[in-house]
Amino acid sequence: MAAPGVSAASVAGAGALRSGMAAGIAAAASAAAAPLALRIVAECPVSKARACELTLPHCAVSTPVFMPVGTQGTLKGITSSQLEALGCQICLGNTYHLGMRPGPELIKKANGLHGFMDWKRNLLTDSGGFQMVSLVELSEVTEEGVRFRSPYDGKEILLTPEESIGIQNSLGSDIMMQLDDVVSSTVTGPRVEEAMHRSIRWLDRCIKANGNPDRQNLFAIIQGGLDPELRKTCLEEMTKRAVPGFAIGGLSGGEEKEHFWKMVTLSTDHLPREKPRYLMGVGYATDLVVCVALGCDMFDCVFPTRTARFGSALVPWGSLQLKHKQFAKDFQPIDSDCECATCRRYSRAFLHALFKSDTAAMHHITVHNIAYQMSLMRSVRQSIVEQSFPTFVRRFMERMYSSQEKYPSWAVEALASVGITLE
Repeated sequence: MAAPGVSAASVAGAGALRSGMAAGIAAAASAAAAPLALRIVAECPVSKARACELTLPHCAVSTPVFMPVGTQGTLKGITSSQLEALGCQICLGNTYHLGMRPGPELIKKANGLHGFMDWKRNLLTDSGGFQMVSLVELSEVTEEGVRFRSPYDGKEILLTPEESIGIQNSLGSDIMMQLDDVVSSTVTGPRVEEAMHRSIRWLDRCIKANGNPDRQNLFAIIQGGLDPELRKTCLEEMTKRAVPGFAIGGLSGGEEKEHFWKMVTLSTDHLPREKPRYLMGVGYATDLVVCVALGCDMFDCVFPTRTARFGSALVPWGSLQLKHKQFAKDFQPIDSDCECATCRRYSRAFLHALFKSDTAAMHHITVHNIAYQMSLMRSVRQSIVEQSFPTFVRRFMERMYSSQEKYPSWAVEALASVGITLE
């Protein structure tokens, strides 16, 4: 009988974890070395921030890096050539949506997702696991995999770890993510532990299923919700596997920021120094700067492109809501210090007017917002290389917030935990 408060599934899962652990570790150790190398260029002497060069099959990636999200093989409102011109070295595709349509068979015939979307730089594909949360009313999780009802035609589909990796092999991404059992970050109780143990078991299945270990890098995803002990257990087990990199998952889902940052720093404390650390679903400027200080290398989020479609332009002091009438006669660029094509050519007044009649406004703001994210991360990296990251952080916060009284308390606390004070 299961102990009080522990589900029978959790007990069974723990037993399966023990019995499958040796085989999973052996499979990982015997896998051919993947084409990924991480070189640490510089480290902040105060915080955990670091600047690295990540070598991947299509080009080198300078970290810390923000990766724009192209859910269905394209970033909404921007072309591949424009993305390349903005200096993007790696972007994302979504395994679940691309697997649904146009489908892996068609994309494979186009020489993979790179050929299909005409993208010559690196691609990271997620596993489809996040749809367990975002499409929760359409999904059911079992040990076998995730059973979805398609939002497109209502057809029932089973996404297993093997199927997820098979799709990603067909897509040909440079970095693939394991299929993990994802629960909302606000969920507590036995379901979180069950999901953590299942994610470890599914990682072993993903490692075994990878048909291209010499060309495609499989990242593990650390789970455990907001429970430090579950996170530590997951970290201990997953770092035994010889995977090329690790992601911190299960956060940025509505939890309190004071819990969020503590799970991030706990994770980076236990992840291997010589491998990349990817914090999933983070894209707000303050979050990026703070989490670089906490030791993260890679980030992704739909925020910059999604908010652009609502007329919100990102700037070093926050954002401009360009649909508001206060910009109707404002002939300044979005940001006079920005060198993107939008800021070089168009005024706030023009973009305000364009929003009333033409979707091109969304395109122009998307270009600017991606340029802002790229510029921010380049500045972060430069400050680490120049050994001036704490000074950069203080100046960033001063400009983003008009006074210290407005600094988010969680950010102040998180930065102080790694030796950066804002006074």
